Amino acid sequence: MPQGDYIELHRKRNGYRLDHFERKRKKEARQVHKRSEIAQKALGIKGKMFAKKRYAEKALMKKTLAMHEESSSRRKVDDEVQEGAVPAYLLDRESTTRAKVLSNTIKQKRKEKAGKWEVPLPKVRPVAEDEMFKVIRTGKRRTKQWKRMVTKATFVGPGFTRKPPKYERFIRPSGLRFTKAHVTHPELKCTFNLEIIGVKKNPNWSNVYFPRCYNQGNYH
Repeated sequence: MPQGDYIELHRKRNGYRLDHFERKRKKEARQVHKRSEIAQKALGIKGKMFAKKRYAEKALMKKTLAMHEESSSRRKVDDEVQEGAVPAYLLDRESTTRAKVLSNTIKQKRKEKAGKWEVPLPKVRPVAEDEMFKVIRTGKRRTKQWKRMVTKATFVGPGFTRKPPKYERFIRPSGLRFTKAHVTHPELKCTFNLEIIGVKKNPNWSNVYFPRCYNQGNYH
């Protein structure tokens, strides 16, 4: 296994820390102030290199913004070249066309293409973490709170085996484990009971993040 993949593997198995996303947001917010401090204090060749790098980033950002504003951009029409001289006051009056119609048409086609196989899952109400997980208190004085019990229907793969109770972070009760689902075909108007291969996206978990738990410590 590559040296840098152990973090991703641990996150797949155990999820994130409870405060992971909050810490990440705060770190990104502090980054602006750190950059400003470095820019003010950097001297000599180091300061020049930093300024050059920052200039390149800003130029790229401006280019990206300009590309996104294509709806109001103007382009020249490739008309036939007129014979004879054109007066000076008519030189700037070249006919232009807006790219808005073309841009909207392309966007509409993309939406239709993407929506062809789309299932109306985003309409499902997101479930909060408190509603989905139940905190299990463990330890001699029931002070440890790093275990979670799933209270909603969950999917497990065919090769699923439970961890020993001492190391189990997420307890999935056997009564809530599902391996099959009822799927309705809109054209055939029939419902089939099919095996679940895997869960690609679950809109119920759009605002839920998994805690990164430890054997020791009081994380809740």
